[in-house]
Amino acid sequence: MGTPYPNPITPSQTRIGWIGIGLMGAPMASRLISAGYSLTIYARTPSKALSLQSQGALLAQSPFEVAQRSDVVFTIVGHPPDVRQVILEANGILSGLNPNGVTVDMTTNLPASAREISSAVRAKDCWAVDAPVSGADVGAREGKLGIFAGGDAGVVEWLTPLFDIMGKVTYMGEAGCGQSCKIANNIVGGVSFVGLSEGLVFAERAGLDLKQFLEAVRGGAAGSTLMELFGEKMIERDFRPGGFVEYIVKDLGMGLNIVEETNDERVVVLPGAALCKQLFTGMVANGDAKLGLQGLITVIQRLNGISEIDNSTR
Repeated sequence: MGTPYPNPITPSQTRIGWIGIGLMGAPMASRLISAGYSLTIYARTPSKALSLQSQGALLAQSPFEVAQRSDVVFTIVGHPPDVRQVILEANGILSGLNPNGVTVDMTTNLPASAREISSAVRAKDCWAVDAPVSGADVGAREGKLGIFAGGDAGVVEWLTPLFDIMGKVTYMGEAGCGQSCKIANNIVGGVSFVGLSEGLVFAERAGLDLKQFLEAVRGGAAGSTLMELFGEKMIERDFRPGGFVEYIVKDLGMGLNIVEETNDERVVVLPGAALCKQLFTGMVANGDAKLGLQGLITVIQRLNGISEIDNSTR
C-alpha cells in the first residue's frame, strides 16, 4: 500500500476537510484557513458554518462530499457514536476518501473505537490518526493545544505542519494511543478541578481573601496551568465554557468503563476518577451540563451548605 507523505503538506497543494465546528472545532478550522489552506466543511446545522464560509470555506452537503474534495479530513464531534457515524457509516468519510487519503479524529473517543476505525480505513488503502486535544477553547483560538497522536508514525510526522498551526503534537504510539493519553489527561485535569474547588471553598470558610490565596499558592507546588486558567473564574463565578461539563463526564466514564469491562491486566483502580465523575455528574443533574468545568465549585459549595451562587453567567 502507498503512503501519503512523499508529497509534503503545503497550502497550495493539500486540500483540507473539516467536520465539527463547535466550541473547539470552529477556531481550529479558522486557524487553518488563516494559514492559507482551502477548507471544505460540513455541519449538521448549516448556520454554524457561516463564519468559516465568510473566511472562504466551502460548505459540503455530507461527510462523503467533504472526503471526495479533500486529502486530509479532520473530525472533532461530540461522542463516540458520532465519530463512528461520520467516518464509517453510509455517506461517511471513508466512503468518499480517495486512495492514500487521511482522516484525523480529534474527538475524545474510545481507544478501541480508534483501533476499529484505523483497521477499516487501512483496508481501503487510506490512513487514520487519532489526535484528541487538550487546552480548551482558548488553546484552540491561540494555537496552543496539546495534541496526542496515535497511528502510523510517518503519517503523524507528515501531518505535523497542520498540527503546528493548532498546537504541539506528541506522538504516543499505535492507533488508539492518542485516545488513551487524552483519557489519562482528563483524569488528571478532572481530579485537579476537584482539588482546586475544595481548596477555594476551604479558604473561603477560613476567612481568607480568595484572590490573595491564589496569589500565595500559585508559585508553589500546588500551582498549575489549570489554576491560572480557571482559579479567578471560579472566584468571579464566571462559568462560561471552555469545554462542556457533559463532555468530561463522558471522558471520565470512558476511562472507568475500560477499567470495568476489560480483562487487560494493565488497567488500574481509579478511585479519584470515579469520585470526580460523580461530582461532575452532579452538575449535569443540576442542569449545568453546558457550563464550563470550573463550575464544579458549585457542587462543593452545595455539599457545604453554601447556596448563595450567582447564576448570572449561565
